[in-house]
Amino acid sequence: MNTLPEGNAIVYCEDAFNTTNGKTAHGLVRFTQRYKILSVIDSKHAGKDAGMVLDNKENGIPIYASFKDAYESAENSKLKPTHFVIGLAPDGGRLPDSAKDVVKKAIKKGLNVDSGLHDFLSDDKEVKSLANQNGVAIRDIRKVPPRSEMHFFSGKIEEVNSFVIAVLGTDSAIGKRTTAWILVNALREAGYKAEMIGTGQTAWMQGAKYSIILDSLINDFVSGEIEHAVHSAWKNEKPNFIILEGQGSLLNPAYPGGFELMAAGRPDVIILQHAPARKEYDGFPDYTMHPLSKQIKAVEIISGKQVVAITINHENMSPKEVTKVCDEYTKLYDIPTYDVLLSGAEKLVKTILKYKK
Repeated sequence: MNTLPEGNAIVYCEDAFNTTNGKTAHGLVRFTQRYKILSVIDSKHAGKDAGMVLDNKENGIPIYASFKDAYESAENSKLKPTHFVIGLAPDGGRLPDSAKDVVKKAIKKGLNVDSGLHDFLSDDKEVKSLANQNGVAIRDIRKVPPRSEMHFFSGKIEEVNSFVIAVLGTDSAIGKRTTAWILVNALREAGYKAEMIGTGQTAWMQGAKYSIILDSLINDFVSGEIEHAVHSAWKNEKPNFIILEGQGSLLNPAYPGGFELMAAGRPDVIILQHAPARKEYDGFPDYTMHPLSKQIKAVEIISGKQVVAITINHENMSPKEVTKVCDEYTKLYDIPTYDVLLSGAEKLVKTILKYKK
């Protein structure tokens, strides 16, 4: 396990920051233990504070129009950049051609490159040769592990006596990971030991100690890898709580996910993340999202566990609308509903503790 943070990072998110295609950058701007984030690259928001653009809260991370501007600013502040991180998360996980030129510029400046996309930079002969010439590392986070290192489901999950919470969602790119981290940190602040099971490239980039990259795994080993991550977190850390980061959603046509986490992770309870103002599945306007009532029912039938809280993604909603929706959902579904990004997770922690007892 590397000592964290590993270095100072410039995050590339051209033309995608504050959109669903920039969710990796969003995660890193909000929270990461793996790097110190120096800046974000996105010409649309150049000159602004990344925290203000994303959450209306300043966090001191500037946005620049180009790699040249970001690199020179870091040099002038005497914070030498060490990493160039791809913060894009487009549909299909493909790297835009324009981004490859910027990657080359970063390599020539001696920056290590981390990418969570399906286009592997380390397989690109030109990029790999350039990296070798400049003595830098390329990490393709989504590269499939050797089969000899993967695990098949064994049933050892039944030994785990930590309270396991799965944070699932009604769509992809809806805030499951952000809610999971907020809950982990809130539980720790409340005096409990809590561990996050990261299931995507962004959680790994944020420094989740127990991580798998779910959408890169060979299907036969998905359940076993989930089980192994949960069991390892329990065995090594003995936490009170283990939080499982969800992927996709049960009913999403392009990114169906969640079943494996429920089947192999054996959660005790479910938290369901939802965006009330979102009408179609992310990236697929011809596919209307299934009603929240149906999504709750599907999760509970498949898992045999209870959805104990609904958490809100407040995209395209005012604070007043969020409060109204939380009250409405709480009454309509008899499930407490919170926006933890706006209001924190103190109330959610109290809800969870009722079920743990």
